[in-house]
Amino acid sequence: MSDTATPAERVPDFELPNVATGPDPFSLSAVAGDPDVDAVVLLFQRDYHCGNCRNQVQAIAERYDEFAALNATVASVLPEPVDRAREWQASYDLPFALLADPDTDVSDAYDQPVRFGILGSLHDLVGRMPVATVLDVRSGEPIVAYTYEGRMPADRPEPDDLLDEVRALRAD
Repeated sequence: MSDTATPAERVPDFELPNVATGPDPFSLSAVAGDPDVDAVVLLFQRDYHCGNCRNQVQAIAERYDEFAALNATVASVLPEPVDRAREWQASYDLPFALLADPDTDVSDAYDQPVRFGILGSLHDLVGRMPVATVLDVRSGEPIVAYTYEGRMPADRPEPDDLLDEVRALRAD
């Protein structure tokens, strides 16, 4: 398990196609500018086939009302084309944004780790590691409040861990 808080770290803005709930395209700056949103939880997934990723989005979906009650928006970033992301949405009917990042530009901009060098960069199934990031957007300028970098495919925070981070952010 690896988790790090990186207070006051500014993050790159992005815009990605959204195949689930919320605006399409999904723009971080637009969400950050919403006065009803205090936090954005970004879930950077490994790939379409990842069972742990599928379990994570379903677990978050079951608890999404708790995130919404804390004025937190969740967005899952899938390093796949829009059609693959649509297949996930058809299977899981997620109540939060599901973003397609086919060129992994956003995943890379947020430093999602990739193992196994060139092989890992060519095949996300063996290389891309899961990451969860909580952004504080209360000022309208997103900053990193918390990042969890998985060291193994199954290494990711539980919904309670992410909810605790959002609560801690709001307590500040």
